[in-house]
Amino acid sequence: MIPGRKNRRRKKAPKLPTIQFPWQRMAAVVGAVAAVGAVYVATLWVMNRPIEKVVIRGAFERVSAMELEEALSSHTGVGFLTADLDKLRAEATALPWIARASVQRRWPGTIEVTVTEQKPAASWGDRGLLNMSGELFVETARRIPAELPRLAGPDGTEQQVAEHYFALREELEQRGFSAVGLVLDERGAWQFSLSNGIDVKLGASDIDERLARFYDALDQLITTQPEQVEYVDMRYTNGFVIGWKSGMAAGVATAEGREPRV
Repeated sequence: MIPGRKNRRRKKAPKLPTIQFPWQRMAAVVGAVAAVGAVYVATLWVMNRPIEKVVIRGAFERVSAMELEEALSSHTGVGFLTADLDKLRAEATALPWIARASVQRRWPGTIEVTVTEQKPAASWGDRGLLNMSGELFVETARRIPAELPRLAGPDGTEQQVAEHYFALREELEQRGFSAVGLVLDERGAWQFSLSNGIDVKLGASDIDERLARFYDALDQLITTQPEQVEYVDMRYTNGFVIGWKSGMAAGVATAEGREPRV
């Protein structure tokens, strides 16, 4: 040892921390972002992909598939996923003779429309047609089927008249008769016709009571010789009048000869 020199030890240089880059985690993040981006791009592509065609299905008698295709043609070219199916359905059912419509997407670019046509249950007025719900679905028909019953009444009374007619028809069919027409006039008076030509006047008041008396008369008197009856007037307080084709009229319990009431 050299005198006067201290024994010095060399200090070791500090070790630098080792940095490990998270390559696996970064790869997973990048992959997830890429996947999301791919889904986003694909979604935009599908949403903007236009409708290629509209397919119409259904049993057509009054409406043609061509009419429906023409009515819905404005939707061709609209985005497949952005197409408003409710609007398509509303436009289809807005056409005369279309009762219901279902609309579905068919991948990759087809819209399928399945329709059900209206079934006329009665005519209304001169040219209208009613369905079984009493809805006026055609106001001016080109042709009125001869077998349909003829109903009429003021505007807005279609369902009321239809309901009365269907109830009347059920009662008459149980007795072997059928009604071919029912009319409600502006004063609120009812009148109907049977298939054998008999006209029945009910008036505007006590309709249920008068109908009950008419059914009794039908069971007890008219059924025996319906071909001889021209009309039945139920507009009396306690009875009715039968008009015979011979020109005579016979009153049955007509409240001491009072005049008929509306």
